[in-house]
Amino acid sequence: MLAGELYNASDPVLLEDRSRALRLTYEFNQSHPDDLAKRGQILHSLFGKLGGHFEIQPSFRCDYGYNIYIGDYFLANYNCVILDVCRVDIGNRVLLGPGVQIFTAAHPLDPALRSSSAEFGKPVKIGDNVWLGGGVIVLPGVTIGNNSVIGAGSVVDRDIPENVVAAGNRCRVIGNIGD
Repeated sequence: MLAGELYNASDPVLLEDRSRALRLTYEFNQSHPDDLAKRGQILHSLFGKLGGHFEIQPSFRCDYGYNIYIGDYFLANYNCVILDVCRVDIGNRVLLGPGVQIFTAAHPLDPALRSSSAEFGKPVKIGDNVWLGGGVIVLPGVTIGNNSVIGAGSVVDRDIPENVVAAGNRCRVIGNIGD
């Protein structure tokens, strides 16, 4: 899974790992807003790494949690989803607007293979001092460079260099299945 190869998502170990993440995110999302110590404890046990000075607003969802590595001074606004079948590296001083979704999970294009429960993933890397506006979707395999800003509602399907403003939805037909 972490190598980006096809794997079966119904593997019992993966099912238990996702169940653990579901329990922890449920506990976090149901926690009292003033109980910052409890929230911090839950998030530190969920993530692979969580730096200092963070704020994550409920509702937060992820697949496994342990593949998410976050630097210092991190903010995730309401309704963040990170599907972390592969590693997600998020730098220092990163801001995620409400409704941001980061996906490392993908499915085969071939319908027969897809129906077999086979999945794969590609890691995502977000540099330092990055701001993702509300509703941004980051697709598998994307790297976003340091100091860049992604406009609200954007679908990021390719790497974004450092020091730029990028926006828009690139959702368009680009080829045929099997090409």
